[in-house]
Amino acid sequence: MRIVITGGFGFLGRQVTGTLLRTRTFRGAPIDRLVLADRIVPSESQWASDPLVEIVQGDLIDRLAEVFAEPVDVVIHLAAAVSAECEADFDLGMTANLDTTRALLEGARAQSAAGGPKPCLVFSSSVAVYGSDPALPLPPVVSESTLPTPQSSYGIQKLVCEQLIADYTRRGFIDGRVARLMTVSVRPGKPNAAASGFLSGIIREPLAGLPAICPVHPELRVALASPRRTVEAILRIAEVDRGVERGQLDGGLPVNLPALTVSVAEMLATLRRLVGDAVVDLVTITPDPAVEAIVGSWPSAFDNARAAGLGLEPDPSFASVVRDYLADHPDVVLADPSRAAGQLGQSMD
Repeated sequence: MRIVITGGFGFLGRQVTGTLLRTRTFRGAPIDRLVLADRIVPSESQWASDPLVEIVQGDLIDRLAEVFAEPVDVVIHLAAAVSAECEADFDLGMTANLDTTRALLEGARAQSAAGGPKPCLVFSSSVAVYGSDPALPLPPVVSESTLPTPQSSYGIQKLVCEQLIADYTRRGFIDGRVARLMTVSVRPGKPNAAASGFLSGIIREPLAGLPAICPVHPELRVALASPRRTVEAILRIAEVDRGVERGQLDGGLPVNLPALTVSVAEMLATLRRLVGDAVVDLVTITPDPAVEAIVGSWPSAFDNARAAGLGLEPDPSFASVVRDYLADHPDVVLADPSRAAGQLGQSMD
């Protein structure tokens, strides 16, 4: 079993890699090789010495010969340019998101055409494929049958890739699966260029004793998923055996990952209850029309039935999301975690 993770050293790539290396199995079979493909590889990777790991460094579109040098059974395609940088640089988004995905699909197609295994390809799409078009406003609750009308270049690029994957699957070139990710919060580390990055920053930075800017009005409602739930869902969608679990991924529809709906004000109120006023007072509300235009175009309420059919559920509350972050990243939290731990045991939905 040879598995490729594109964006293998990105945040989600590291989480997926860590999970697979702990289990060292996929669909009950041993993993023989885990290929981590990324533009940037840390100088001291924690996995460099693992005999299962192979590292492919550089732009993916230029490294596909290495990726497919040996038969590939599974591709988990996480590499992408993010929302705000795609809006700022159209050519970057088209190259990183659309052209690279098309090249990856062609590599998988060539492998199967040459008699190799037909790869299972899992594509990380986004809630950004949805948007409220003046001629077709979004319904109050969105499902996979809701017509996507993206309102950003990033959303358009993700939707085009979804359609390519559906057609490559229909033609029998690959076994494609599309997971539409909600905004992942709380992400550790430094801020990225995603328009939705503040949904992590307004929690992560204050907990580290740092100021943060909230660029939207607090009443804005958003759809979130914790890193734990997101990784669990990606791997579940990858692991479904269509030949055994019939009905779970029938048809060409993507799967909207489970969503927790919460307002920004509720996020900050939860944090205030957990760690006090001094921490939340580090957040300044400074609306940015450009950010609001992108994030505000995304739906906030989802019908999670399709994901539930795969055994996937949303985070139970935003308090549980913060609890996960505190437990997973105690080294970067300066706020008193003992107070938060006690408060988190109470119901705060």
